[in-house]
Amino acid sequence: MNTSNIELPAWLEIIVLPILNIVMALFFAGLIMLAIGVNPVEAVGIMLKGAFVFKGGLGYTLYYTTNFIFTGLAVAIAFHANLFNIGGEGQAYIGGLGAGLAFLALDSILPGFLLVPIGIMAAALFGAAWAFIPGWLQAYRGSHVVITTIMFNFIASALMVYLLVNVLIKPGQMSPESRYFEDTAWLPQMHEFLGWFGFTVSKTPLNVSFILALLCALLVWVYIWRTRWGYELRTAGFSESAAVYAGIKPKRVIVSAMCISGALAGMVAVNEIMGVHHRLIMNFPAGYGFTGIAVSLMGRNHPVGIIMASLLFGVLYQGGAELAFEIPKITREMVVAIQGLIILFSGALALMLRPWLVRVYLLFKPVKEAVG
Repeated sequence: MNTSNIELPAWLEIIVLPILNIVMALFFAGLIMLAIGVNPVEAVGIMLKGAFVFKGGLGYTLYYTTNFIFTGLAVAIAFHANLFNIGGEGQAYIGGLGAGLAFLALDSILPGFLLVPIGIMAAALFGAAWAFIPGWLQAYRGSHVVITTIMFNFIASALMVYLLVNVLIKPGQMSPESRYFEDTAWLPQMHEFLGWFGFTVSKTPLNVSFILALLCALLVWVYIWRTRWGYELRTAGFSESAAVYAGIKPKRVIVSAMCISGALAGMVAVNEIMGVHHRLIMNFPAGYGFTGIAVSLMGRNHPVGIIMASLLFGVLYQGGAELAFEIPKITREMVVAIQGLIILFSGALALMLRPWLVRVYLLFKPVKEAVG
């Protein structure tokens, strides 16, 4: 029976199928743990406690989740336009440059209620500008966006090395980083923000950019499925010829989709530069741009699924660190291998279980209704 033409409800595609893929990945990860003499049930318990129960664990988990939401949304926007943006790492890097330049120039002049919005807009604009060039090359010169975005990652890295070593470095120091920004440019930490309302939580890197990430997820959902521009984006991504027939300009859609994608990736700098480091440093994206590809694929390029997948990777990052600390047999490399298994089953093998899920679905729904 051909199940590829049978549509599943959104909750099955976005929630149930990714969960089944994660279960499969964890099953094989459990086999690896058994092979080295580690109880997988105990290991999962330690990971969950490290991510949610231990002091500060939840804060660190949500801190990582914030970055994954931004980069996952960035990949999803491009994907709906049939583009594969692999340049989130470089776009986040240049977004940090934008925020850093704004603060280095203005933090001694403007008050905080102006500096923070300017920093957020600078991060988004610089990220969008860095994605605009590959988008324009794809639309008007036929240069494949996968190749150009990868190249631009290396260019961004080299540019930041040069600027931090030769231009923006704080005078009198060896470490390639800028001076600290004035505290008026710092985002409030979440423990400070919740303290204003009488709640006491542990001090962690989590800051109010987490709320901004959730807001961006809502805005992306509205944009893609509730606006004319989102309809044009999806139409051009599904069929360029149909888009032209409908009066849509695919080249303009490609450029705009890449700009929005780059702006979302640049927002990683809001969390890292404005919320945590408070200065411009080397390598602050730390692979979040690449992991965002897996997050988007796992979340089926839907904001709800991306939030859930981001939380999962936040658990893996924070809980995995705790797991490597508590059980010496499980090294950091093995935690990375578990992440790789999840990426494998949620990416390359994402549709492996779909035929079985369709068959179960058809047991409860008539075939005509399912096909329709």
